[in-house]
Amino acid sequence: MEEFRRTYSRLCKESGAEPQETVLQQMHQLPQGRLDLATQSLTVDTCRALGKLLQKEALLTELVLSDCMLSEEGAVLLLQGLCVNTIVRFLDLKGNNLRASGAEALAKLLRQNKSIQSLTLEWNSLGTWEEAFAAFCGALAANGALRQLDLRNNQISHKGAEELALALKSNTSLQQLDFPPDLRWNHIGLLGGRALVNCLPSNRTLWKLELAGNSIPGDILRAVEQAMDHNQDRQTAFRESQARAHVLSKEVRHLREEKSKQFLDLMETIDRQREEMVRSSKASAARVGQLQEALNERHSIINALKAKLQMAEAALALSEQKAQDLGELLATTEQEQRSLAQRQAKEHRLEQQEAAERESKLRRDLSAANEKNLLLQNQVDELERKVKSQQDQLFLTRQELTNTAAELKMRAVQAEERLELEKKRSRQSLEDAEHLRFKEVEHMTRHLEESERAMQERVQRLEAVRLSLEEELSRAKAAALSERSQAEEELIKAKNQVRLEEQRLAHLEEKLRLLAQARDEAQSACLQQKQVVADAQARASQLGRQVEGLTRRLEELQQELSNKDQEKAAEVTRVRLELQEQNGRLQAELTAQEALKEKAAALERQLKVIASDHREALLDRESENASLREKLRLKQAEIARIRDEEAQRASFLQNAVLAYVQGSPLRTLSPQK
Repeated sequence: MEEFRRTYSRLCKESGAEPQETVLQQMHQLPQGRLDLATQSLTVDTCRALGKLLQKEALLTELVLSDCMLSEEGAVLLLQGLCVNTIVRFLDLKGNNLRASGAEALAKLLRQNKSIQSLTLEWNSLGTWEEAFAAFCGALAANGALRQLDLRNNQISHKGAEELALALKSNTSLQQLDFPPDLRWNHIGLLGGRALVNCLPSNRTLWKLELAGNSIPGDILRAVEQAMDHNQDRQTAFRESQARAHVLSKEVRHLREEKSKQFLDLMETIDRQREEMVRSSKASAARVGQLQEALNERHSIINALKAKLQMAEAALALSEQKAQDLGELLATTEQEQRSLAQRQAKEHRLEQQEAAERESKLRRDLSAANEKNLLLQNQVDELERKVKSQQDQLFLTRQELTNTAAELKMRAVQAEERLELEKKRSRQSLEDAEHLRFKEVEHMTRHLEESERAMQERVQRLEAVRLSLEEELSRAKAAALSERSQAEEELIKAKNQVRLEEQRLAHLEEKLRLLAQARDEAQSACLQQKQVVADAQARASQLGRQVEGLTRRLEELQQELSNKDQEKAAEVTRVRLELQEQNGRLQAELTAQEALKEKAAALERQLKVIASDHREALLDRESENASLREKLRLKQAEIARIRDEEAQRASFLQNAVLAYVQGSPLRTLSPQK
């Protein structure tokens, strides 16, 4: 901050002015990153130096200039410096009486600066000049960084409110304000309030709008509050849907990770079984080699015996028979050895074939399980998309209901305005009629004596007409009241039906949640079945290790292998049956969910039909009410006109009779007539 003070002093001296002591003291006392010059009277030179300083200073994030009595030139110089600043986040210009040039400078600031997030403009006069304030609102619509705006006590008229409403429609950052726009204590009035109400349907995220002290009718304030409540409900529903989507995405990632782990485990078990088969084949090959060596040894022994027999043939003539017996015995033993070797080779080939078949079977089971998992995952994704689409449709129907209610209220307000306009027109016509009547008085004085009898008869007839019209008016009022009560009863019934439909929709959402829980339980059951399959594979690996340990006893090993193969087949068939049952249950649940979706679609169609019928009935009632009001207004105007005419004519007649009796100049003229 000391460097900031030195730079400020240098810039003031370069411009030929002395730095303000109060400003230097405030700079010395302030913390890092904040410049508070509130209630300091800043001169034009100080504003010029601060504007140049803010173009290069990269330390300040908050700038407070409230109640500084800034002149138009000083405010423009300060705001020009802030146009290129990228560090300041908070700007307070409260109580500086900013006018047209200030509004234009603020518009330029909002178009060029992309860092200011909070702007306080309380107690200024920005709304006094409509063109300048329109430029400010246009820049506000183009700004994408502002998050807080305070426009209290700025003399904003209804036209300024209309410009601000256009800014709220087109600006995307103002639609997500962290703090609500404050427009209290201005001059917005009825038209400005309506403009703001009309802009709210296109702004679905603004959650609060301060409009107190603006001479806005209560119905418009209530409409604004209803729109804000709608937006709050929409935001809460949107946050809940985001949380649900986040939870579902986490669950899907968790399931994918578990599936990948299970697949890797299954591949590892297959690799281990393959290694065990290779080791068993090596052991059987070694066993065959040992048997072949034994056969070779026996062949060598036989050859030695033959040599000994040939050598002993000459000496041992008596032992020829014995030698022949020994030869036959040797032949039988050789044949047995050959048959044994052939049997061992066949068994070895059978073992290799069985191992290959087991490996192919395991691979087929693995591919089938992967395909089933993919199908189940696709079905789960489809169900999630359908649930989201149903939630969006429910949200749209609720929004349409609220929009229709707001439209009905606006139409009622417009009807009242039309009634006021018609009253004004009737008053004007009455004034014109009175003017014409004053002209007719002169004509009536000349023909008074001739029209006395006709006037009396007409008075009687008009009195009878007045009585009949009053009776007809009373009947029309009674009929209008009865129709209005019927319309209100029908409106209450429609609201009750809408409330019942909302309860049904909530019940359907609860059913959908229960179905989602059932789906999660089915997925957990699938995981349990996969765990059972993994346990069976672990058992198979244990059996393989037992086979490796029992290679010495070949016949017992074959018997045990056959038993274990049967057990594996039974276990695999059992697992397949359980998986088929799980698939059947899942398909039944899917059919039930489809039936529920069809019911929800039917209910939505019923809702649309009811809403359309209700809207048409309301329009018919409004047209009937308007026609009855018009008839009532015409009858009242006719009765008032007749009463005024009769009263005037009676007064004229009375004056003429008195003048005639008292000997007025009219009596002297009567013989001539």
